[in-house]
Amino acid sequence: MDEALLRSLTPAALGILVRRGADFAAAEDAVQDALVEAIRVWPGDPPRDPKGWLVTVAWRKFLDATRADTARRRREDRVDEEPAPGPASSVDDTLQLYFLCAHPSLTPSSAVALTLRAVGGLTTRQIAQAYLVPEATMAQRISRAKRTVAGVRFDQPGDVATVLRVLYLVFNEGYSGDVDLAAEAIRLTRQLATAIDHPEVAGLLALMLLHHARRATRIAPDGSLVPLAEQDRGRWDTASIAEGVEILQAALARDRLGEFQAQAAIAALHADAPTAEETDWVQIVEWYDELVRLTGSPIVRLNRAVAVGEADGPRAGLAALAELDDSLPRHTAVAAYLHERDGDVATAARLYADAARKAPNLAERDYLTRQAARLNTRRT
Repeated sequence: MDEALLRSLTPAALGILVRRGADFAAAEDAVQDALVEAIRVWPGDPPRDPKGWLVTVAWRKFLDATRADTARRRREDRVDEEPAPGPASSVDDTLQLYFLCAHPSLTPSSAVALTLRAVGGLTTRQIAQAYLVPEATMAQRISRAKRTVAGVRFDQPGDVATVLRVLYLVFNEGYSGDVDLAAEAIRLTRQLATAIDHPEVAGLLALMLLHHARRATRIAPDGSLVPLAEQDRGRWDTASIAEGVEILQAALARDRLGEFQAQAAIAALHADAPTAEETDWVQIVEWYDELVRLTGSPIVRLNRAVAVGEADGPRAGLAALAELDDSLPRHTAVAAYLHERDGDVATAARLYADAARKAPNLAERDYLTRQAARLNTRRT
């Protein structure tokens, strides 16, 4: 039994059932029943058209469940016709499923969980392990999400930006449990890129590939963070970098710039530099200017201040930083870095220690604590 094939067919079958009138929860139950039937039947009698077989059987399962449930009899008017056996196109249906799972009525955490379950084909247990929550908690979250989107109309245009943000949230979770969420996000974004011709989809895929190329060098053997400037560039995945740059160039050539394309351009400039010292910071500042124009994000402005400090000197960076709210996440860490670059070791050491106390996770806290200790040792 080809489990990878079954997994690849699941989103298309689910999307087709939903488009034909099944609510999300009932459609998923029917598809799961059809998958069980496939596991039983296919080894001895493999179908010539696996997709058509799965859709047909899932639809029959849905019909059976609907007719048995008096509370759902009103749906029978919409489910009179079975889909004809034979090849079934999955592109439009899979795309609708992306939009459904990233519907604005869902919270970000629910949208991520539903996307992984319905589009990614992960089990509830796998998703729960990835997010370090009990399986029952994740099951409730997914069930609530299904109920929320049960009445969504499919004649409304999908929001590509929302879908992309959900996929980027998945990517940034990285790796946890037995699920590589970064790799899963790349797989799902590739799938989306085949379903929709949109430069920002390509921009996000390029961004993911360029960041993922550095993954093996971000963490030292002892578990500590390795900053970009200190990473072993010889261990970066050059194939992923080349693919990311090629995808990005094709997207930029369409002259419809978006935030993910701009972020990918910055990542590409970092990847292109043979050494940290050869990084083209002037161009990076220009791309951050574009990102500020596109998003107005204070976090983007914070990252721009770092780039300005590298391009025009630490005092220029500190001047850019002074324009921002000092309560921004990682503001204190950026201030510490720029003060150290400016030679003010005492202030930098104090700020590194302050930043460590505000760090959002243990790895960052340990890194910033070591930076403070390093500077304090230099002063004695």
